[in-house]
Amino acid sequence: MVLAKSWILAKHFDGFPKDSDFKLKVEELPEPKDGEVILEAVFLSVDPYMRPFSKLYMKEGDVMIGTQVAKVIQSKNSAFPVGSHVVSSCGWRTQALSDGKDLTLLMADWPKDVPMSLAVGTVGMPGLTALYGVEAVLQVQKGETLLVNAAAGAVGTVVGQIGKIKGCKVVGSAGSDAKVAYLKQLGFDEAFNYKTVPSLEEALKKAAPEGYDCFFENVGGQFSTIALQQMKEFGRIAVCGGISTYHDAAHQTGPYPLTTINWKQVKIEGFMQSRWKSDHPQGLKKLMGWVKEGKLKYYEHVTRGFENMPAAFMGMLHGENTGKAIITV
Repeated sequence: MVLAKSWILAKHFDGFPKDSDFKLKVEELPEPKDGEVILEAVFLSVDPYMRPFSKLYMKEGDVMIGTQVAKVIQSKNSAFPVGSHVVSSCGWRTQALSDGKDLTLLMADWPKDVPMSLAVGTVGMPGLTALYGVEAVLQVQKGETLLVNAAAGAVGTVVGQIGKIKGCKVVGSAGSDAKVAYLKQLGFDEAFNYKTVPSLEEALKKAAPEGYDCFFENVGGQFSTIALQQMKEFGRIAVCGGISTYHDAAHQTGPYPLTTINWKQVKIEGFMQSRWKSDHPQGLKKLMGWVKEGKLKYYEHVTRGFENMPAAFMGMLHGENTGKAIITV
């Protein structure tokens, strides 16, 4: 008989999580059937994504989601013999029954002098997140400047180091002087404490006066709003998370809907019509043709009076207009 403990979501978080939002549950696990194993947790992971994930995908009463390194203590699955270690997504559990589908064996040649806990860290999901974000999404190039916030976290530290491996100038922000010192030990070219700098804008400019080619986004909120203005033309942003917005329903979107972008894996690419300036004559002719043919409809929201321009502007920001907002004198 195996007694397993688990933490369940007792109540959806309202703002920052509270003790009362969690409940400890104890249950007896059944004996494993053919193809099944019983796991015993060795290392459990907590990660920022759990906060938005719980709101989007969990019901009250569900076991908190998460990954762990576990040891197989009973097995009726030849792929996972007793004594082997696996990475599992069974959540916040001390023991768990698994059919093997959510398990990944630790590499057979895992070095004895490397902690297995890294399998849920630098050599696990956070490390892979950093790797793919830097190489596949940002596609950083030697000589570029890379910005990463929450740089002292599990993902951020790896992002910065990969950036250095790729030959980038790397700038990181963190929330304490000790963390800043750690980032500099890791080889970050510039690092600052975002909580104590007089001006975040000035700190970003000082760290990279010419701006940023790439931005690995973990925070959202005010930081993103300000950092966005420091991006170079054709800069790239990889949205990994928005931790500053997770606990405040009123600011879930930030400068752009971070959680939606993250989970839907949307790519951010800014553009201006001036990129295609040489094509403007043909483009205007095409638009006018569609208007004349009735294929392109239009509606104008007209505000009369030059004195009403501020009101028209603010009204537009509030979404009062339908179609194009214009002012007539």
